[in-house]
Amino acid sequence: QVQLVESGGGLVQAGGSLRLSCAASGSTSSIRAMGWYRQSPGKQRELVARISSDGTTNYADSVKGRFTISRDNAKNTAYLQMNSLKPEDTAAYYCKAEVSWVVSYWGQGTQVTVSS
Repeated sequence: QVQLVESGGGLVQAGGSLRLSCAASGSTSSIRAMGWYRQSPGKQRELVARISSDGTTNYADSVKGRFTISRDNAKNTAYLQMNSLKPEDTAAYYCKAEVSWVVSYWGQGTQVTVSS
């Protein structure tokens, strides 16, 4: 099993930056890809960014050019650097670790609030 703990959320003004961290523990060698998702009230959870074991990344169109996902395998930690934040980025952000096509683990989430 894999346990994930997110941190780094908070309140920031529009145009500001935050960096989220997702620390993995447990069977970390089984992790193939890690991703960040977000969910705001009344909306479905959506993919923000994903990084595979070979470093390939993909982003939601809404965050391209503003957010950067990275991964430190030595520390078993994934990061999401968020710049030029907008009020519409306000959401609970969740880290996901993919072990296989059918097995994945989620963190508890961290709240990001962007004020206008």
